[in-house]
Amino acid sequence: MRYRLTNEQARKFILLKQGLLGDYKYIGKSGTLDYIKEAGCIQYDPIDVCGKNAELVLQSRVKGFKKEMLYDLLYKDRELIDYYDKVMSIFSIHDWKYFKRVRDRYNQTEENHPHLAEMKDEIRNKIKELGYVCSKDFNRDKKVDWNWNRTTLPKAAIELMYFQGELIVHHKKNTIKYYALAKDYIPKEDYETKDPFKTDLEFHKYRVLRRISAIGLLWNKPTEAYLFIHGLKAKEKVLVYESLLKEEKVVEIEIEGIKDIFYALKSDEHLILDVLSGKDFKKRTELIAPLDGFIWDRKLTETIFNYKYKWEIYNKEEDRVYGYYVLPVISGLEFIGRIEVINQKKEKTLLVKNIWFEEHIKLNKFLREEILACLNRFKLFNECHHIDIQTDLLK
Repeated sequence: MRYRLTNEQARKFILLKQGLLGDYKYIGKSGTLDYIKEAGCIQYDPIDVCGKNAELVLQSRVKGFKKEMLYDLLYKDRELIDYYDKVMSIFSIHDWKYFKRVRDRYNQTEENHPHLAEMKDEIRNKIKELGYVCSKDFNRDKKVDWNWNRTTLPKAAIELMYFQGELIVHHKKNTIKYYALAKDYIPKEDYETKDPFKTDLEFHKYRVLRRISAIGLLWNKPTEAYLFIHGLKAKEKVLVYESLLKEEKVVEIEIEGIKDIFYALKSDEHLILDVLSGKDFKKRTELIAPLDGFIWDRKLTETIFNYKYKWEIYNKEEDRVYGYYVLPVISGLEFIGRIEVINQKKEKTLLVKNIWFEEHIKLNKFLREEILACLNRFKLFNECHHIDIQTDLLK
């Protein structure tokens, strides 16, 4: 099946899929879980300027979202888990079984790290004693080469056991991770399930469907949206999409003025039909996380939304065009600019350091009120009492 959409219709579809257009369809703690299941995963990043990335993703979509909701779902209710999907991510604990091939890759590389094996029994015994551990619970005098840097032997061994699936993140205190045995927390039916995929093609199809669901639309082009799907090269992607079309798990999308073909989930067809019917949807103004699945494919965002975004956090200060931690701002069907917001925790104040509007955006009374209302919600999300607006553009 192939649909033809105008650019405006394509934007509406993506935003409806994202839960960023129309009334909030995700509410509270249950809505937090529902959105993550719908997206497949959300990307984790520990940097906290005005909320961590995963929290920022949720605050823009989940009405009444509070940071402790995500923490509870991860470490108290055990409905979610930290592991690798598109890099470090958060997803449903029941998806654990689908990533056995990812864990097996790390089991196959253990022979490259024989010096770590000596620590495993010590780690297991310490977990039996304490219930959970972090690397600080062990003698950290010995250093080893690990991944991209040198680190302590206990930390490397714990991380290897985590990558292999023997350990999970039990909880976190600030940025410190504490680990426990996976078998004690992952439901038995998920933990003991054998690899559900018979071939690499089947596994690749599963991963691609998750990436489409995270963005809304995806195309068969080189993009970071496919990051961490090992073995998925150009030839394999062609086979994946041919198979998904044949199985009617995706539909093709043409967008007016764009030569490339896009793919959407067959299960999202009702949203396409809603858009094509000419329905009206309530427009919202929201702050978007820098690593939001919505904008994983920067080129796709630029092509469909005419918005170019780069996360400048790793740029030297003198090389930044905007700022250290800058969030895209979307209002209605378009990105209107970007904003630098800082949570001054001691002062309980949300500092609005600067805002940059796209060239074609004209700030009027209505748009200003929309942005201020959005910032007020963001203030509550960050548990601040006050807003300090330093830019004259919003005063």
